[in-house]
Amino acid sequence: MAVLQADAGVPARHEVGVAGVTGEPPEGPRERESVALGETTGQTDVLPGTIFLTLDDGRAGEGRQAVDALCGDAHSRCGPRGGKGLPTADACDAVPAIGSVKGATDQSPPVRVLNYLELEDRLDRSGIGTAADQQRAALATTDVSVVTSPWTGDSPVGAVANGLRGRGAFRDYDVAHCNVIGPGSVAVARHAKRTGTPLVLHAHVTAEDFAESFRGSTHLADPLRRYLRWFYSQADLVLCPSAYTKRTLESYPVDAPIRPITNGVDTASLSGFEDLRGEYRDRFDLDGLVVFSVGNVFERKGLTTFCRLARETDYAFAWFGPYDTGPQASEAVRRWTTNPPENVTFTGWVDDKRGAFAAGDVYCFPTKAENQGIAVLEAMACGKPVVLRDIPVFEEFYTDGHDCLKCETHDEFRAALDRLANDPDLRRRLGENARETASEHSLSRVGEKLVDAYTRVTSD
Repeated sequence: MAVLQADAGVPARHEVGVAGVTGEPPEGPRERESVALGETTGQTDVLPGTIFLTLDDGRAGEGRQAVDALCGDAHSRCGPRGGKGLPTADACDAVPAIGSVKGATDQSPPVRVLNYLELEDRLDRSGIGTAADQQRAALATTDVSVVTSPWTGDSPVGAVANGLRGRGAFRDYDVAHCNVIGPGSVAVARHAKRTGTPLVLHAHVTAEDFAESFRGSTHLADPLRRYLRWFYSQADLVLCPSAYTKRTLESYPVDAPIRPITNGVDTASLSGFEDLRGEYRDRFDLDGLVVFSVGNVFERKGLTTFCRLARETDYAFAWFGPYDTGPQASEAVRRWTTNPPENVTFTGWVDDKRGAFAAGDVYCFPTKAENQGIAVLEAMACGKPVVLRDIPVFEEFYTDGHDCLKCETHDEFRAALDRLANDPDLRRRLGENARETASEHSLSRVGEKLVDAYTRVTSD
């Protein structure tokens, strides 16, 4: 029996019927169970989403519990929404509901989806954390409700305790969607297989983009590839950010259907970035044309190229994002962040990513491997001209000379920066086209694609 606190207009100790309560599932699908309102014993444990109420005087009502849709990205949180990256009530109310995809697929979508980000507090500043945040924000525009923890008791420890008491360790959901590859996600995957719950695994990690990230990561890439082949092959459906990633996974090979879905870009979290230009340029002593990058500082993301370009030019360079200096940091990261060229600023973590996109003028991203690159889309959404390394993943999203400049060699990168520095019209044209490109990756579209994926996997 779950216990709810009395809500406005509902007298204490009235009994209501609810569509589903976590813990042990009801005997029949969506069977109604009586729960007492206003009791102080017990803990509220009702699944997020719509709860239909039937009061004992015959009145009916509907209550919707908001999804905790974080906004932000791999290098910061907040923005024009609520504190610590949470959307305000007004912001949530302003998001139009997309509704069901039944008309397009002739099938009803699942009611309740687990969107699980293992080690969520530690991945707060990572690209995976951003992607999961954006999935939840995208799903908040649909009629699918979201559970963010698979565990009864909201932790593995609490789940074990509940399991020992015979209450069940796992919450009730129609689809399990995991974003990380760790032991918690393995447990969710195995539980899904035992119970026949459709399992979606999101491939944010590949061996290729793990290399040159942390100290020793390159040596671990091959063992990781073998693990990923086993892990992703358990899925009923693997989602990934790009067709490039799909081809990479197929080469392992992963024995599961694979479907590319863009990570999208949360344009609402960037609103008003222009107003922060002066503040952030003053804070980091930036002047003139600023070449910048945003995100975690890794050698894989082109750190050495970025610093060598700075050393050969007179432009100001700034990298907005956290970096490690401890034992886990790569040699390149320690060397460049400890003794950078005079015109390079490593800001570390910034509280508001909008300030980074406001302060910079040309987004330079000489990354060596990427599954998509959310910060690129954010820079484009802000209308910034973008300079990218010409790698396969960017071929499917961006067009050289239209919404970006692509480079293969060090000399080409330097020439591209000089062109943009000397041609304001080119910067403006590329930025305008880039903003249009970013609009094709809206979270509303991501929400539709996710619901369609869930709907199809439950019908197979």
